[in-house]
Parts: sequence; C-alpha cells; structure tokens
Amino acid sequence: MSFSSNSIFSWPLAQPVDAGSQVASPLEIEVVELFEELRERLLRYLLVLGLSVHDGEEIVQESFLLLFQHLQRGKSRQNLRGWIFRVARNLALKQRAANQLRLRRTVDFDETLPEHHVDQNPNPEEEVGSRQRQKRLLAVVGALPEQDRSCLAMRADGLRYREIARALGISLGSVAASLARSLEKLGRADGG
Repeated sequence: MSFSSNSIFSWPLAQPVDAGSQVASPLEIEVVELFEELRERLLRYLLVLGLSVHDGEEIVQESFLLLFQHLQRGKSRQNLRGWIFRVARNLALKQRAANQLRLRRTVDFDETLPEHHVDQNPNPEEEVGSRQRQKRLLAVVGALPEQDRSCLAMRADGLRYREIARALGISLGSVAASLARSLEKLGRADGG
C-alpha cells in the first residue's frame, strides 16, 4: 500500500489481495493517517539533527513500523506525536553515531576536503548578504547544544511545548528556557 502516488514513502501494511478478501484494520488506518500527518515534519527534524535524506527516510519508515508494533501490543496511546518524534530522535542519534564511526574509518580528516573550500566566485551584493546572514544563523543553530537544537526544530515543526517535553524527556520549563535561549542567540546573530 503506497501512501500517495507522488510519495517516495511506502508502508508495508496488509493490502487487499482481491476485492473483499482482506481490508486494512483500524489500527493500520490510524498509523497510516499519522504517517501522512507527520512524515514531512519528522523528516525535516531528522535533517536538522544532521542526517542525510536517505537516512532520514529510513528512520521515518522504521519509526512508524515501531509505532505500529507498539500499538499492536496494546501499549500506551498517550501523545503519539511526541512518542514518534522521540523514537525517531533515538534512532537518528544511533544512525548519526554509526555514520560518524564509518566516516572516521574511511576518511582522513584533511583540510583539503571539498567542504572546506569556499566558493570565491563574485556574486551580486544582495546575494552575498543573504548568504552571510544564512551562514551566521546556521552557525548559531549548529553551535546550540543538542537539546536546544532539538527543541527549536520540534517547535518549528509545530509541536507544542508539552509534546516537545515528552519527546525529549525534559520538563516544560526546560523546553521554554531552551527555546528562549535559542531565539535570543538567533536574534543577536541576526542583528536584533
């Protein structure tokens, strides 16, 4: 069963073999609806955590499969949005650590890597200013502690403070303080 004709995501749930032989269960329908609602936000969040699009898509799929299994076993249905973000975050941290280990084994950290070369081509003045601003803000976001970055990304994806707190296992006050610190740093970097 594919979620949508233009989606690269697909869900390996039971499909009707022929008309009337098997229909999707209410649980399958519920998980598919959650997938449709949250997949893009979840993928954006995983990209903010430093994963590639491919790794992010894999983790989104795995997270929803784990959600289906979780619900199938009759476990808690409380705050499923927060639950799915927390599971995805944990999987992402494991994947990121595995990627870093693989990189350390295969790449000599040389200053001549292409990422370290700055494009020296002249650009129009406005484009340069825009790029500088973007780099400045991205540097600030990149320098934030992981918890602050996670809170900021989840809030940007529309999660409420309570959902963020549950997903990260921290208090509401910690979420509020984290977001306030992050926004203050971004404001200062943006000249405000």
